[in-house]
Amino acid sequence: MAPPLMPFLGGSLRALRHRDYALLWSGGLVSNAGSWMQTVAVGALVVEATQQAIWAALVAVAAFLPIGLLSPVGGALADRLDRRRFIMAGDLVEGALSALLAVLAFSDRATPGVVTAVVLVAGCSAALRIPFQQSILPDVVPREDLLSATSLSSVQFNFGRVLGPAVGGVLIAVGSYGLAFAVNAVSFLAAVAALALVRLPARRALTDGLGVWGQIVAGARVARAEPGYRAAIGMIGLVAFLASPFISLVPAVADRLVDGRDAIGGATGALTTAQGVGAVTGALLLVPLADRLGLRRVLAADLVLCPLALVLYGLAPSVPLAVAALVVVGALYIGLLSGLSTVVQLRAPEEFRGRVLSLYLVALGVVYPVGSVAQGAVADRLGLPATTAGFAVALVVAVAGLALFRPRVLASLTGGAAEAVRAPAPPVPGAVADAPELVEPLPCPSRILP
Repeated sequence: MAPPLMPFLGGSLRALRHRDYALLWSGGLVSNAGSWMQTVAVGALVVEATQQAIWAALVAVAAFLPIGLLSPVGGALADRLDRRRFIMAGDLVEGALSALLAVLAFSDRATPGVVTAVVLVAGCSAALRIPFQQSILPDVVPREDLLSATSLSSVQFNFGRVLGPAVGGVLIAVGSYGLAFAVNAVSFLAAVAALALVRLPARRALTDGLGVWGQIVAGARVARAEPGYRAAIGMIGLVAFLASPFISLVPAVADRLVDGRDAIGGATGALTTAQGVGAVTGALLLVPLADRLGLRRVLAADLVLCPLALVLYGLAPSVPLAVAALVVVGALYIGLLSGLSTVVQLRAPEEFRGRVLSLYLVALGVVYPVGSVAQGAVADRLGLPATTAGFAVALVVAVAGLALFRPRVLASLTGGAAEAVRAPAPPVPGAVADAPELVEPLPCPSRILP
C-alpha cells in the first residue's frame, strides 16, 4: 500500500508525465548541480588566494547582477529567436567558460581578477539564457500542469543547491579546483543533450520591424496594461526587498549564533541546507495545496506566514532553532516565488512571454541586491534580530495595507476580482497586429485558479 502522503504529493509530479518536460528537468538537474559546484569552488578559490572575504562577494555580484540588468534583452530575444537553439548555444558557451576556468586552475593562472572576469561573462550569458528557458515551459506542459512544472523547477534548483556544494567539496578535497570546474563543464552537455531531444511547437516569427529596444518597450507596455502582470512583478519586488535578503545574510546569522571560524562554517552549511530542504518540501507541497485550496489562498497564506516565520528565524537564539525556522521559511518562500512566476506565465501571451518574464527577473535580480545591502547596513546599527524581524513585519504590514486599501491588486494575481473577464488589451505600439487578446486565465481543471 502506498504511503498516505504519496497520493497527496502526486499532483506535484504531474509535469513529469510529459516527455519533453521530463527531459528538460533531468538535464537541468545535472547542469544545475554542476553550477552550484562551481559557485562553491570559485568562492573558495578567490578567498584562499586573497584571504579577503570581499572577493567572495565580488564573484557573487559578477554572477548574479547581470540577471537583473540583461534579462530584458534576453526577454526580447526570446520572443524573436529559436528558443531551443539559443539555450543550447548559451549552455555551450557557459560550458566552455567553465572549461577555461579548469585550464586556468590546472595551470595555476586562476588569479582572482581573471576568475571574476570569467564569471562575469558567464553571468551575462546566463542572464540572456534564463528568459528563454522560462519561456518554453508553457510549450512543453499544458496550462493545468504549469504550476507543477514551475514548482518542480524549484525542486530541481534546490536539489542542485544541496548536491552541488557537497560533491564540489569532495572534488576540491580529493582533487583540485580545476577538477570541480571540469566536471561542471561536462555537466552542461547533459542539458544540451536533453534539449536536442525536446520537441517544441512551431512559432510564428515576429514581423513588427522593431529593434531590441523597441521590443523591450513594447513588452513593458503589455506588462503595464494588464493588472495581473503589474501585481505579480510589483509583489516580487516587494518580497525581494523586504524578505529575500535573509539568503545573503545567512553567514552573518551563523556568525551571531556561534563562535570560532570552524563553527561558523558548520553553522552556515547547516542553515543553507535547511533552506534547501525547506524549499524542496515547499515546492512539492505547492501543487497539492493549490489543487485543494486554490492558488489565491495559498499565495495569500504565504505572503503572511513567510514573514512571520522570518521573525522566528531572526529572533532564534540558537543554531538548532534557527535551522528549524529556516526550513519553514524556505518552504513558504519558494511557494511565493513559484506561485508568482506561475501567475505571469499563465497570463503572458506567447508573443510577449519572454519580455514579460524578463521584467519579473529584473524585479527580483535588481531589488534583491539592493535589499541585501540595505538590510546589511541596518543590521550593523540595530543588530540582525531586529533587522530581520523588522523588515519581515514591514512585509506583513504592506500586504495588510494592500488587502484593506487596494484589494484589487491582490485579487488580480489570480483573477479573483472583477478583472477576471475576457477583455482586449489596450493598443500597444509595435505589437503584432493580430496578437491574441490579453485575458485573465480561466479556471483550470485542477482548480489551480479558483
